[in-house]
Amino acid sequence: MNFVSKEPINKGWSSDKKYCVTDETGTKYLLRISAFSQEEKKRAEFDMMKLVAALGVPMCRPLEFGTCEDGVYSLQSWIDGEDAEDVIPSLSESMQYAYGLEAGRILRKIHSIPAPEAQEDWESRFNRKMDYKIQKYSECPIKYENGQAFIDYIDANRYLLKGRPQCYQHGDYHIGNMMIDEKGALQIIDFNRNDFGDPWEEFNRIVWCAQKAPVFASGMVNGYFDGEVPMEFWRLLALYIASNTLSSVYWAIPFGQGEIDTMLNQAKEVLSWYDNMQNPVPTWYSAWKGA
Repeated sequence: MNFVSKEPINKGWSSDKKYCVTDETGTKYLLRISAFSQEEKKRAEFDMMKLVAALGVPMCRPLEFGTCEDGVYSLQSWIDGEDAEDVIPSLSESMQYAYGLEAGRILRKIHSIPAPEAQEDWESRFNRKMDYKIQKYSECPIKYENGQAFIDYIDANRYLLKGRPQCYQHGDYHIGNMMIDEKGALQIIDFNRNDFGDPWEEFNRIVWCAQKAPVFASGMVNGYFDGEVPMEFWRLLALYIASNTLSSVYWAIPFGQGEIDTMLNQAKEVLSWYDNMQNPVPTWYSAWKGA
């Protein structure tokens, strides 16, 4: 393809170089370029995106993968629209909830892709991950007020990991990685953290949704479970959020005081939702049925 323009995209945390490119017909595409050392990982990511797109998930469709002088590239279809995190909080509660239901149903579709049979047992894999996070937090010079509540909850609920199924995961599924296109449809973007694991662990990023639009977050859970949310989900989600929150503060340190403050405030909010990890159902959730 011959591109007549190439505009850099500077949003997001990915190390990929991202561009909006336009061909001779005026058609826009998303171009992502990664280091040559990432070729195997990026090829696998591209192949999995093709499987997801084949399910009818609304997303940037993967079109072409290859190498160029700057590294390995993937070319994807372009989505014209607005960031969901900017649009959804300003909508009526019924519209927020409707988009949440759709986000949950889309996620259930993504999770229909099974993990490889050779995948390590989830219990041993995630216990190792939590042990590492607890150790890193204990070594961190910055601590949360009542951060011990996260560790206590983790240690008391590790048994919930036993026998958990695994599937394909988007890897960073939250309102910040969604768009509302020009037709008003929800679109899912940024699959670059994709992985395999417990489908319910995928909800660990719902913290960002609940902070921006709690009605949307409630709809997402209800949409995923078709309104029948098991209590075991809430107990496991609290475990995953406790683990994630614990690691956030030491992750933030290299990015400066602004990110540190964001994570300190988020941990405080999480503890308030869960009554210092005493109640596994967060206060933002409600079985909201609309007006």
